[in-house]
Amino acid sequence: MNTPLNADLHCHSVVSDGTLTPEELAQRAKARGVTLWALTDHDEIGGQARAAAAAAACGLDYLSGVEISVTFLHQTVHIVGLGFDVNNAALAEGLQQTRGGRSQRAREMAADLARVGIQGAFEGALSYAGNPELISRTHFARFLVETGVCKDTYEVFRKYLTEGKPGFVEHRWASLKDAVRWITQAGGLAVIAHPARYKFSANEEMALFTEFKGYGGMGVEVTTGSHSAAESASYAATALEFGLAASRGSDFHSPSESRTELGALPDLPEQLTPVWELLAGRIQRAPTSTLA
Repeated sequence: MNTPLNADLHCHSVVSDGTLTPEELAQRAKARGVTLWALTDHDEIGGQARAAAAAAACGLDYLSGVEISVTFLHQTVHIVGLGFDVNNAALAEGLQQTRGGRSQRAREMAADLARVGIQGAFEGALSYAGNPELISRTHFARFLVETGVCKDTYEVFRKYLTEGKPGFVEHRWASLKDAVRWITQAGGLAVIAHPARYKFSANEEMALFTEFKGYGGMGVEVTTGSHSAAESASYAATALEFGLAASRGSDFHSPSESRTELGALPDLPEQLTPVWELLAGRIQRAPTSTLA
């Protein structure tokens, strides 16, 4: 049986596609009752030192984090890494390679939007990207809302930037094997992020979990901002079936865009092993930590 803990191990800062700085996120997490926090920017660990320092300053225990983009069966899947050595050279090199294709992809997205009459999308999206190497669909979505093309980002992703819609460009990310290897060889634990978001058949999902476990992956997000209660229950069962630890994270990006606030998730089901129990030795304890 696990001890309930308000852990939020999935969120994003301006270093990738969030709107708050690592320092602002740490303060927000603390104010909303989070006791164990991780910043998991997309394909980038450049905000880790700031996040760890900010967590310590406001009394939060901290785990290093990243969210790696993976191509699996022609879909983009996200693998969260937790508790790794942020100075690991192989991990840094792998993330650099994964980021490398984003600029060209963004230009192709902008060209496709221009074909349906939306001009200036590349420059517009770039103005929202705190890190130009990590320009993403989220930055294009903010541009489309700001210019009045759509009323909010939910409308954007109904009409644009998704498969079969204007502005969608497929990108070849890291392999599942490489992403898990980078994380585990850096001393971390690999987690399948928000599994209910993927459009896999039952057999394809079985292949994802089987290969992930075979490569050394050890966790799955059971409680996350995009999961319904039924989906959380389903992936709790999957965690037990595959012998995976359970993670918990809001996937918070912005106060105005995110459906789930930092620290606002329900507890993990009691029968699961939380990832933080496996990572106890990698948690950076705050001076005022209350965790054992």
